[in-house]
Amino acid sequence: MFKKIILYSILLVLAYGFWISPDFKEISAGVAIFLFGMLSLEEGFKTFTGGLLEKLLRKTTDGTFKSLAFGIVSTTLMQSSSLVSVITISFLSAGLIGLTAGIGIIFGANLGTTTGAWLIAGLGMKVKISAYAMPMLVFGIIGIFQKSKNLRGLGYILAGLGFLFLGIHHMKEGFEAFRDTIDLTAFAVEGYAGIMLFTLIGVAATVIMQSSHATLVIIITALASQQITYENALALAIGANIGTTITAIIGSMSANVQGKRLAAAHLVFNMVTAIIAIAFIYQIAESVDWISSIVGIAEDDYTLKLAVFHSVFNTIGILSMLPFINRLAGSLQTMMPEKLAAKEQPIYLNESAEELPDTAIEAVRKETLHLYDNAFAIIAHGLSLHRNDILSDRDLEAIIYESNKVIEIDIDQEYDSSVKGLYAEIVSFISRSQVSMQPSQVDELFSLRAAGRDIVEAIKDTKHMHKNMSQFIVSENNYIRDEYNKIRLRLGQLMRKLAIVREEGDDPAMILSLDALKLEMEENDTTLNGMLESLIRDGKISAQMATSLMNDANYAYDVTKNLIQMGEALFATSDFDMKLAERDIALTDDELADIISDQPNS
Repeated sequence: MFKKIILYSILLVLAYGFWISPDFKEISAGVAIFLFGMLSLEEGFKTFTGGLLEKLLRKTTDGTFKSLAFGIVSTTLMQSSSLVSVITISFLSAGLIGLTAGIGIIFGANLGTTTGAWLIAGLGMKVKISAYAMPMLVFGIIGIFQKSKNLRGLGYILAGLGFLFLGIHHMKEGFEAFRDTIDLTAFAVEGYAGIMLFTLIGVAATVIMQSSHATLVIIITALASQQITYENALALAIGANIGTTITAIIGSMSANVQGKRLAAAHLVFNMVTAIIAIAFIYQIAESVDWISSIVGIAEDDYTLKLAVFHSVFNTIGILSMLPFINRLAGSLQTMMPEKLAAKEQPIYLNESAEELPDTAIEAVRKETLHLYDNAFAIIAHGLSLHRNDILSDRDLEAIIYESNKVIEIDIDQEYDSSVKGLYAEIVSFISRSQVSMQPSQVDELFSLRAAGRDIVEAIKDTKHMHKNMSQFIVSENNYIRDEYNKIRLRLGQLMRKLAIVREEGDDPAMILSLDALKLEMEENDTTLNGMLESLIRDGKISAQMATSLMNDANYAYDVTKNLIQMGEALFATSDFDMKLAERDIALTDDELADIISDQPNS
């Protein structure tokens, strides 16, 4: 309700402004066109985020200074700190980067966004950029209607730039005309009272328009037409820097706690930077005069001096905060801890992770790992084994034969509480995310969905074994007890090996070692059939025991097969090309059958 009241109030103010002043109408139209250009530009760059940006982000965020450089360069190229913030929150939510790296990118994005002020002040105010806008719009719109994803993305970028230039032109013209009718400098306020007032105005303008670039354009065009004083313009620029954090805050609402921590870091950084800039505004202004004289900026070229001021106080903010980046990350983790949600609640699946194809895929992979972790405990207890024993370095055979204690577990209840709902969320997320993906990315999602299905099937097969296993591992018949313990041992060893493969997932040799597990699975199945005949023939087990063992051996075979298939899809290297190579090299079912048939009978 409150949001609606604000919206209607803004619309009424705009309508009144249009009625009393045609010049205000042109300024407002310029802002609207500029904002539409920003949206088009962001849409265009998002088209190219299906691989290049993600790969760059992974390779350039393994150090604080690399993260900082990535934020500066990416924001300079895309001219949108908002887009960089949204992408960073998306990657952070999906677990692709750490909080410290994310904070470094945000710091860099703040400095990168100052290049927009330089472009507007240096080019927009001195060149008739509307002449460049029209060809860009024509070529851009043609590109948007193309089927090719790359051409469409390029079209959005050109159209976005065209609208940006056109918006700047209309704002410039509007303020020039405004000067002849109303002198806004009459409302200027001097001293710290004016600095605080215009800082708040800058915050409000940026929050409303959701773009610090748009606010800066208004400031620079108003300053160029002498509608605001230089001192008040500096305060407006500081306010715009604070207001731009609203984009990160809104973007974090649909993110997990990591995204919210990043938004908080963004707010802390910009507030600290603003406090320093306000406290030392006159000293910084003097340093701007000194820098301007060195680089050849005229003493009365206040638009370029504003761009220098914007860069200087953001640089001061980075230098002040950079030594405390790790401490800031630690404090945010303490103040905003992970919520202990029920197991079936997804950890990585959220709207923010859907923003980009790579983050969606990584979110599904991590959530499926979460699903496997829940399933691991169920399967282990279904075999009357403890998770810690499987994951330890202790002799698993000795553990099994030293203790025949049955672990009580209601597999149906555990499945319903910690697996069923989570798997449904993964399937639903995949269905939503695949819409804007390339075929290869959709295939990757389907491979992960199949891994989730394999996990579910392994639990169901374990459930079928559980009743007989609980009975026969404590049986007085040594032979049947021994055979069921062999099943427990083989599955326990498999789960231990899968844990090792998971740990060394970036090593292709570890994934290919699953072929050895496939061969072992087939050999065990063949050996069991001969063993059963011998036990029945010698009267060591009853026919009923033999039937149970045969059925449970089949279930154990299916558990093994499903878990190996899951491991091949889920534990592989994160590099897509390497995954394809691993799958090409891995043995097929036919090749396994040929190898088994070629081996001599034991």
